[in-house]
Amino acid sequence: MLMRKVPGFVPASPWGLRLPQKFLFLLFLSGLVTLCFGALFLLPHSSRLKRLFLAPRTQQPGLEVVAEIVGHAPAHEQEPPPNPAPAVPAPGEDDPSSRASPRRRKGGLRRTRPTGPREEATAARGNSIPASRPGDEGVSFRFDFNAFRSRLRHPVLGMRADESQEPQSRVRAQREKVKEMMQFAWQSYKRYAMGKNELRPLTKDGYEGNMFGGLSGATVIDSLDTLYLMELKEEFQEAKAWVEENFHLNVSGEASLFEVNIRYIGGLLSAFYLTGEEVFRIKAIRLGEKLLPAFNTPTGIPKGVVSFKSGSWGWATAGSSSILAEFGSLHLEFLHLTELSGNQVFAEKVRNIRKVLRKIEKPFGLYPNFLSPVSGNWVQHHVSVGGLGDSFYEYLIKSWLMSGKTDMEAKNMYYEALEAIETYLLNVSPGGLTYIAEWRGGILDHKMGHLACFSGGMIALGAEDAKEEKRVHYRELAAQITKTCHESYARSDTKLGPEAFWFNSGREAVATQLSESYYILRPEVVESYMYLWRQTHNPIYREWGWEVVLALEKYCRTEAGFSGIQDVYSSTPSHDNKQQSFFLAETLKYLYLLFSEDDLLSLEDWVFNTEAHPLPVNHSDSSGRAWGRH
Repeated sequence: MLMRKVPGFVPASPWGLRLPQKFLFLLFLSGLVTLCFGALFLLPHSSRLKRLFLAPRTQQPGLEVVAEIVGHAPAHEQEPPPNPAPAVPAPGEDDPSSRASPRRRKGGLRRTRPTGPREEATAARGNSIPASRPGDEGVSFRFDFNAFRSRLRHPVLGMRADESQEPQSRVRAQREKVKEMMQFAWQSYKRYAMGKNELRPLTKDGYEGNMFGGLSGATVIDSLDTLYLMELKEEFQEAKAWVEENFHLNVSGEASLFEVNIRYIGGLLSAFYLTGEEVFRIKAIRLGEKLLPAFNTPTGIPKGVVSFKSGSWGWATAGSSSILAEFGSLHLEFLHLTELSGNQVFAEKVRNIRKVLRKIEKPFGLYPNFLSPVSGNWVQHHVSVGGLGDSFYEYLIKSWLMSGKTDMEAKNMYYEALEAIETYLLNVSPGGLTYIAEWRGGILDHKMGHLACFSGGMIALGAEDAKEEKRVHYRELAAQITKTCHESYARSDTKLGPEAFWFNSGREAVATQLSESYYILRPEVVESYMYLWRQTHNPIYREWGWEVVLALEKYCRTEAGFSGIQDVYSSTPSHDNKQQSFFLAETLKYLYLLFSEDDLLSLEDWVFNTEAHPLPVNHSDSSGRAWGRH
């Protein structure tokens, strides 16, 4: 022993210690052990304690740390999510809690490149955004899915009759036809382009594009809620499996903030709210974190492009502009990111956008389409309810509705904007067609874009909450604008509408040049049909919707999917070789809803983002995290 080697030490016992010394040594040793264990158990609860007391495991060096960074346990020891979603019905099976809720009123996968947890963690660090860890708000925040479902006023899929007992009807056959179109579009995409962003049906391959910054599978994520809604159970499981296994966020390109938000984040959010599957919630929150650097501007108005590689906000020059429809179409999704993560940063970012827009002077009460994120000033006075401006107005009225009609700021901004649009942009053609022109510093362009045709549905949606003396007027205005957009379809050879149509030189509701005569499977006209149908139950809207179904079948369906066409005024049009992801997300969904009962995704419970992804209305009086109550 060590003590036997000390010079001059005389042992007094077989162990080399006198009895008093032995007692003191044991007392010191027991105190040291007590101190060590006491310090250990006073540490915060974490995975460090587990590592100390659990038996050692055979694993790759560092795997546990990497798994902890990205919020997952290692594959061989997968832990349940911090807030496991309750068992929810498969598509077509309603939640029992939804049935019990009283009705208040009638009314083989391919991957583009190998990826994994380590790469996602590295990408998160490279973007200077803290990756979510177990215990962080982004992953472990507890969202009570059962309570959310119990607050819905209607079953998600409606009070379905047993179709085997339901007599065959024309509207049921129409609905089934739209379902078959969706199934065909999905199967074609899966066969030829699975994992790519969109299908090219003529060449039977996939298309990536450059507006998603390297993210893949846009069609998969855009399709999730449509597949669920139509009870295409096998196809939904295919899409879900791809998201679980192949949708990775370790990308390094430059992405459109707007497109990633409305398609990917909107699609993931709606898939979570419909199913309760945690994978959708977690992916949505992490992707939302990757968009936050876009807001790092002097004003907090985000840039349109964000670099996933550097985490910068792109286009960092004083002369560049942000587009109204893009930075104005984040509110719905970002409030729900806060609701599902508990992280206020998402809600704060979009509230700041509101603050800037409320403060800035608006010409004649109108909102121009371009704003400098550096100076906070309008760059030019071009106003449009079509492209560049459209969904900003849509998100104002939908923010009011989604908040459970508590967001008074959104309500006031919407009706003030609508009044200015009526005063300065609304026109009636010599032939009696009502349209919303575009405004360039006081000079009108007498045209409407196809994108502006959503406005009929928007005005109908907002009519109920207008001043009492304006309600009937807004319902009539919505019907007139929707009729005008129908005329743009009816006056073409294919019965599909052009990208833009004019009202001048004796020509009304038609394109005047070939560059505006194309149709790319856009949804805005059938979107308005759906809203007007639900408000009025006028059969004309189902008739017009069925005309669109027949035209799509005749002119856009190919051997391997649906394709846009280059000239709606040619009875033998050329195809553009692209099945847009929004065709599955929006066009087919709105057609299906048009031929369904009103309680299927009831408008009392849901609002649709501008990519037609359903997001729930806040029916809770106690939740103040995201909805503007502090």
